[in-house]
Amino acid sequence: MASDPPPDDAAAAAPAANGHDNDHGNGNGPSPAKRPRAVISAAEIRAEFAHHDAAVARVNNGSFGCCPASVLDAQARWQRLFLAQPDAFYFHGLQQGVVRSRAAVAAAVGAGDVSEVSLVDNATTAAAIVLQHAAWSFAEGRFARGDAVLMLHYAYGAVKKSIHAYVARAGATVVEVPLPFPVVSADAIIAEFRAALAVAKEGGRRVRLAVIDHITSMPSVVIPVKELVAICREEGVDKVFVDAAHSIGQVPVDVRDIGADFYTSNLHKWFFCPPAVAFLHTRKDDPIASQLHHPVVSHEYGNGLPMESGWIGTRDYSAQLVVSEAIDFVNRFEGGIEGIRSRNHEKVIEMGKMLAEAWGTFLGSPPELCGSMVMVGLPGCLGVESDDDAMRVRTMLRKDFQVEVPIYYNSRRVEGQEMAKDKSGDPVTGYVRISHQVYNVREDYERLRDAINKLVSEGFTSSKLRPSEKQEA
Repeated sequence: MASDPPPDDAAAAAPAANGHDNDHGNGNGPSPAKRPRAVISAAEIRAEFAHHDAAVARVNNGSFGCCPASVLDAQARWQRLFLAQPDAFYFHGLQQGVVRSRAAVAAAVGAGDVSEVSLVDNATTAAAIVLQHAAWSFAEGRFARGDAVLMLHYAYGAVKKSIHAYVARAGATVVEVPLPFPVVSADAIIAEFRAALAVAKEGGRRVRLAVIDHITSMPSVVIPVKELVAICREEGVDKVFVDAAHSIGQVPVDVRDIGADFYTSNLHKWFFCPPAVAFLHTRKDDPIASQLHHPVVSHEYGNGLPMESGWIGTRDYSAQLVVSEAIDFVNRFEGGIEGIRSRNHEKVIEMGKMLAEAWGTFLGSPPELCGSMVMVGLPGCLGVESDDDAMRVRTMLRKDFQVEVPIYYNSRRVEGQEMAKDKSGDPVTGYVRISHQVYNVREDYERLRDAINKLVSEGFTSSKLRPSEKQEA
């Protein structure tokens, strides 16, 4: 892998302004046709992730992602360039490097032009940009008090809070879509979405914004996002924001085909960039694009969101500058990012079924509604009865078994949906969310399997970890 250019040469290294260089495909990620070297070996994969704690079974790529050593090395070179001569870096290297990364993202996700892509810290920042504009629309009278904003019940917690902090406070009526879980089909999701949208429109109310996840975080389900966007268009929803924090690198992404007004995804979760970097896509032909602003106001305010996001004050921008190196890494794999996605999906379904069989439970959604993450029911006898229970069991697995995996408490059911039960007849209220990434091996999941089996055999219940129970003991 070639080292990054010095700042004065960065402009020469930037791709064409239309965002479509010849090394990348569109819609489904970089093309595997031009790998810079032989297909990566198992030993090389281990070396790329040797900085991971070898004592931990890490089956939670979903929360924080991962970054290979080769990309970290490229990041360190950018950091040293800044520290060596900050002024040269700022005036001659930073923006050219950001444009190079934006162009690589534009090509990878099928954007029409590099100008449609802004780089931000994470999907939560992108949500703040979109929701801030909606809040201003209420405050300035373009939206009427009481107009609706629609979101999924399983929207990411920080985004749900942002919706309330920005638009509910400004006067919006927030309507939630109560999705079923476990989920049996995309049709069930679509039906609930249509029903909630009808509620949002009651009394002639305008639906100003729909916030739709591409892959929900907890529980993890791939949402039929293209279909839901189309429904929003049919029903007159003003704007659609797709929160796809987990999507790029996990499912195919073609922003023009999906058709949302705003689409964001993290590059540090499933696309091998270091934390923290995400993109926000807006259509250049939409007048609203010029009205969006980064919530951190700096010297580039008013010069367009891509420029505003490219400088929000002195900070470390290196994560935004190594997108091309991350693409180089994925293209070392057979099939590039498409191959990685396919193998991760096959493996996570295989491991999920292995765990479900061992525990007498089931997957939380069918394989076609899973990407590289899957929900697996825990034995009902563990008695997970609250979010606090779930967090305490997760902490115990980390500290006592060196297994890192999120646990979900299923507290909500769509009306008429019965609580699913395990093979012993106990209601399944707890689920693990397992991930599969290129560094994972079967033994990681076997350690999780064995840890849960040990707890079951010892008669463990979540109540034993509750503070009141501990004090009584």
